Amino acid sequence: MQHKTQLTLSFLLSQVLLLACAEDLECVPGFQQKVFYIEKPFEFREDRLILNLKFDDCQGNNKLNFEVSNPDFRVELDGNLVALKNVSEVGRALFVHARSEHAEDMAEIFILEANEKRGALKEILKLEGNLGIPRQKRAILATPILIPENQRPPFPRLVGKVIRSEGTEGVKFRLSGKGVDQDPKGIFRINEMNGDVSVTRTLDREAIASYELKVEVVDMNGKTLDGPVRLDVLVIDQNDNRPMFKEGPYIGHVMEGSATGTTVMSMAAFDADDAGTDNALLRYNILRQTPTKPSPNMFYIDPEKGDIVTVVSPALLDRETMESPKYELVIEAKDMGGMDVGLTGTATATILIDDKNDHAPEFTKKEFQATVKEGVTGVIVNLTVGDRDDPATGAWRAVYSIINGNPGQSFEIHTNPQTNEGMLSVVKPLDYEISAFHTLLIKVENEDPLIPDITYGPSSTATVQITVEDVNEGPVFHPNPMAVTKQENIPVGSVVLTVNATDPDTLQHQTIRYSVYKDPAGWLEINPTNGTVGTTAVLDRESPFVHNNVYTALFLAIDSGNPPATGTGTLHITLEDVNDNVPSLYPTLAKVCDDAKDLRVVVLGASDKDLHPNTDPFKFELSKQSGPEKLWRINRLNNTHAQVILLQNLKKANYNIPISVTDSGKPPLTNTTELRLQVCTCKKSKMDCSASDALHISLTLILLSLLSLFCL
Repeated sequence: MQHKTQLTLSFLLSQVLLLACAEDLECVPGFQQKVFYIEKPFEFREDRLILNLKFDDCQGNNKLNFEVSNPDFRVELDGNLVALKNVSEVGRALFVHARSEHAEDMAEIFILEANEKRGALKEILKLEGNLGIPRQKRAILATPILIPENQRPPFPRLVGKVIRSEGTEGVKFRLSGKGVDQDPKGIFRINEMNGDVSVTRTLDREAIASYELKVEVVDMNGKTLDGPVRLDVLVIDQNDNRPMFKEGPYIGHVMEGSATGTTVMSMAAFDADDAGTDNALLRYNILRQTPTKPSPNMFYIDPEKGDIVTVVSPALLDRETMESPKYELVIEAKDMGGMDVGLTGTATATILIDDKNDHAPEFTKKEFQATVKEGVTGVIVNLTVGDRDDPATGAWRAVYSIINGNPGQSFEIHTNPQTNEGMLSVVKPLDYEISAFHTLLIKVENEDPLIPDITYGPSSTATVQITVEDVNEGPVFHPNPMAVTKQENIPVGSVVLTVNATDPDTLQHQTIRYSVYKDPAGWLEINPTNGTVGTTAVLDRESPFVHNNVYTALFLAIDSGNPPATGTGTLHITLEDVNDNVPSLYPTLAKVCDDAKDLRVVVLGASDKDLHPNTDPFKFELSKQSGPEKLWRINRLNNTHAQVILLQNLKKANYNIPISVTDSGKPPLTNTTELRLQVCTCKKSKMDCSASDALHISLTLILLSLLSLFCL
């Protein structure tokens, strides 16, 4: 029924077009209808009429020949299009090229899906703009011109004709547009007198698929009489472009043991030909697989979609038994729907078989031996394992753990990232006297979990037997450091303490001797046999060798081994303060103007090297002044400071004022210091003390001296 409908519509369309043009058109060489639309049937049946194409070269069709773009079809001499065999897939369009002794033309047949069906004659007639066939009289008739690309010389070649219904006498045809007077120029030209349109060179559809030209009729003076009218030139595709793979490299991954039919990757090629024709209808195929084991056909490619899937059983997709985990497939893409006449392009698809953790790591032996000296830390043995999985993955990388025999956490094990070996280390020094042997149970696993069907077996555990070798260990002081408190200034020869050191090598029965190692101030000595520490000098808390009241010395304990071993002990002596330092006074020089109104001369301070309570509060006193007059006094300001005040202005001179300062120790200590006071002349904010170099003696003392001389 559908076939009859198609024939009826095509017949009606052809009749309408013929009627529309019969009144005013002369014979135009070529197909009487250039574009057809048919609904795609379930199958084109062999030798069954599809439609009839009318070709007329207006001179009897001598030596007429038809060519169809799809070799499964042919056009008989009467114009009937038939299939040569039962065909279900033909693409979106067919092209029919007709050539006779005097003309050639191209017709295009579009094959529509059911939902694209042209259901009414009215809708079909809407195509008139594309067909270029008028429904009413026009002065210029410019039907679309269809030109196959890649035509061979000779050129120019007649490709169409523009007709003027009112005749061509006394007028000229003019053609313009891209391809004529616009770049690319000179491709088309028109015979000014009769309207014949010619092409001057080979066309390339992939460069320019269509040209929109303008044609008009002008008088001999160039004045436009008719038009311009649009003239479409459509370049018909030829299969002149090979499929190309542009998105490489193509690399796919599939997990070993994957189910049959697992999608690995997808290949897609590009064909520059018309996508609506078989020229760009691609089919894919695997040309070659490398390597060919365990099966020469490990993969399949969907011929239409380009999807590559596995076709072998999961057991054959075993990475560990393969010759190589990498396969290379040479993929071919062929246009023309894969037919023999199609052009081809190839690309290489690389498929990597990814590893999964289907093999547990296994120790190379059940028991390992190691020997280590007591007191030593570091790696003592490397444990080796084997694993058949991919070394570049967590399915191969080993993780070790100590599951028994390490209660004191003396051992640790880590993985060597280069070799995958387990490096067993001692992190806490071992003691031969406590235990000469250790037995560890080590387990190995992978970073990645095993697949559900695989478990860790007995070979994933191993025993390590460790033998500890005895060494001569140095004596150990108890306690260390040692601390004692003593008063400074204790008598020379006083006992500070007796040190105690023991030898860890209890089975060797060695003797110990003592010596001084570091005694910064040279204050101490030690009995080499019994370890008694005594003083050889006075202990001074104020010494620069004492820090924060603590004096530190080091002693050695040496056993009788061969060679002998040494231990070091530290002694901290905290020194208690005694009042053995007199206070000091500052400053010892002061200056004052002879006409000063403020007679407060200077503020004095006192300091003491001792500690409280052997320091402040300090007591300040003036020593007894000579002569009857009182020249100065001293006032206490606080526990550490006092102020010297003049009782009257003095003449310019130097004065020595004896001042005593006493600390609060028991018993207290006193220090007398002379304060040198310079009385200077002060003018215009300048102090002149140059005439005050000689020591001034009070006037009373001078008079007394003179009287004593006269009395002699």
